[in-house]
Amino acid sequence: MYIQESLQGDLLLLDRVAKGDQCAVGELYDLHSRLLFGLLVRILAERAEAEEVLQEVFVQAWKRAHTYDPSRGTPAGWLCGIARNRAIDRLRTRARGARTLEGVTAPLPPETPEAVASGNERHRNVHRALNSLPAEQRDLIERAYFNGATQSEMALDLGLPLGTVKTRVRTGLQTLRRVLDRAPVDQ
Repeated sequence: MYIQESLQGDLLLLDRVAKGDQCAVGELYDLHSRLLFGLLVRILAERAEAEEVLQEVFVQAWKRAHTYDPSRGTPAGWLCGIARNRAIDRLRTRARGARTLEGVTAPLPPETPEAVASGNERHRNVHRALNSLPAEQRDLIERAYFNGATQSEMALDLGLPLGTVKTRVRTGLQTLRRVLDRAPVDQ
């Protein structure tokens, strides 16, 4: 019941954002920034950069709220997709910059305790759901979402047919969605 109410609230917020309501962006930020920040820190491994990208995510959500399609997922999933794509763009930019410096690289900072010990119930639910997947599905989903690997790259790296990779990713995502739809959410 709570998940359905939360989904309806998110849909109403996105509708308000699409209509230019600045307060709605703030409310959306309050509801989802913790989840998105945790995802960004995990992908980027750098808090300051994750903070910058988080701001970019909400600017993009402000500008593109009218493009949200409820048939393709929840508003939280849409925001996570924006965050993931922005983070991967940042990683690619970082990689290009590193090549420009001709091999001079600084070590990545250690992962922060805040990122590791996220108190967000949604984060724990996603983690549990991922761990419930068969290893071959979980590995592919993690490679795609946290490392930015394409399905073609994964097929090549793992020596698997592309169709097998696509099927495992699709099946894993469908399972995740079912598990997360049943998961209790504490907010």
